[in-house]
Parts: sequence; C-alpha cells; structure tokens
Amino acid sequence: MTSTTTRSARRASVLPEAAAVGIFRAPDAGRFVAAAEVLAEAGLTCLEFTMTSAGALEALVEAKRRLPGVLLGVGTVRTPDHLRAAADAGADFAVSQVVLPRLVATAAELGLSYVPGALTPTEIVTAWELDVPLVKVSPIGPLGGPDYLRELRGPLPDIALMPTGGVTVDNAADYLRLGAAAVGVSGSLVGDALTGGDLGALRHRADQLVASLR
Repeated sequence: MTSTTTRSARRASVLPEAAAVGIFRAPDAGRFVAAAEVLAEAGLTCLEFTMTSAGALEALVEAKRRLPGVLLGVGTVRTPDHLRAAADAGADFAVSQVVLPRLVATAAELGLSYVPGALTPTEIVTAWELDVPLVKVSPIGPLGGPDYLRELRGPLPDIALMPTGGVTVDNAADYLRLGAAAVGVSGSLVGDALTGGDLGALRHRADQLVASLR
C-alpha cells in the first residue's frame, strides 16, 4: 500500500473527501440544532459541536435525531471521560486541540474516530504515528494560513491534515487545493448565528462556502 493510499484510507474512515467541517462554539448550545439544520440544507453535512459549549452533547443527540444524513462530532475533547460521553451521545467522531496518546487509546477502545490537534511538524508526525485518520492543524491562521499548509505539505505529503483556526469562508477552498484532506471552519461561517444572530445570514455564508468547494 502506498503512503498516498494509506492517507486516503485513513481519512475516509472518518470524513468524506475534501470535507468542510462546520465548527460550533458558543457559551451554550441552545441554537446549535437550528443552525445545524440551516447548514445541512445548504449542503454542509459534517459538523462539530465543541465540548466547551454548555449543553453540547444534548444538542448533538437532538441533531442526530433530526439530521440522520449529517456526520456529527464533538470538539475540544481533553479527557477520556469526554470521549466516553461523546460515544454515549452517538457522536460520529471526536476532535482535540492536542495530541494525547491516552485519548487515542480510549477512542480506539470505544470504536470512535478521533482527530488529535497539532501545530508543529514534530507534533503532526507524532500524532500521525498514533494511527489516527486525520491531524487537525490549529490555529493555522496566525502562522500564515495557506502558506503554512504549503510549507507543511512539502516534507509531509503523506499525512492527512485538517487546517482549522483561521480558515474562512473565503479561503477554505485554497487549503483544499493545497492538499488539505479537510478544513474546519468556525467563526467566519457561523458568525453570531449561535448567539441570537440571523440564521438567514448563516445560510448565505454556508451557500458561499459550498459554492467555493465545488
């Protein structure tokens, strides 16, 4: 098996090819389900609810009920208990900001697809060697955005990377053209929709993002 095939096979175990993951983070998850419905209608079918949002798991359970065709994961996972709670809620995947072997081991025991976070080449390779499907690279924006990904892809072409943290509706497609396996889009996409903002404006941004990825 070639390294490229390995990369594709690992990535396919958790996310569809060239996926944009809509990331929801807010003080509470009261509007997560309504916003998820808007994004799903626009064609964004992979969403992450962060554990730092009060009620995130309850929102995930409800979103799973209403949106059976959408991949729903949890983010900002830091402990094995977070992973167990995510699995109990029916999460399709879990994402961290860090690389912790104990989380990889727990996710494997649970049969839960798990994406650790990294930033430097050493952290990225360390994560990949734990046999994960993807490595989240975050926050990529402050380090140069697409330019940083280009520099990483040179020496690390076989690793499936998911840039996050500074990826915008306007530049998400640039990351995919540079070889990202997926991208995570948060503030630029959701805006204030999770805290009482206009869901119509959210739909407009989602339509822009989906169109740019075609």
